[in-house]
Amino acid sequence: MAEALPGIEKLKSKIGVGWKSREYPIEREMVRRFTRAVGDTNPKWQDGAIAPPTFVLAIGFEQFVDDLLAIVSFNTVLMAGTELECYQPIKTGDVITTVFAISGLREREGEMGRMAFMTFDSTCKNQRQELVAKCRQMVIGY
Repeated sequence: MAEALPGIEKLKSKIGVGWKSREYPIEREMVRRFTRAVGDTNPKWQDGAIAPPTFVLAIGFEQFVDDLLAIVSFNTVLMAGTELECYQPIKTGDVITTVFAISGLREREGEMGRMAFMTFDSTCKNQRQELVAKCRQMVIGY
């Protein structure tokens, strides 16, 4: 059996623990860029006043991956699945606070070497502390 991934034990110690929350002010141009990038032509969000529901997936994910890579040196991180529950629309002017927590972690040997399958949950609230969305994602790092 191959050696464990360096830092994986530290990552395991974070299972179920909420990571540092981060705030993201939502700007009209940010919503417009996202809508264009994903090719969403729904007129409801073309002016950028309201974000499409999938916009929440872009809030904080890059910083979370950076935090992961500071603990475990993966060469590659892949998205493996997403479940999304939306409760409130995200609007221009909102300040969205995200908190991520690893809810599951398993390792296995693969063709590319040792891999980690991580499930993490995130919650997003607006400036009124209203729950905007919950998300569960799986990522594979190797």
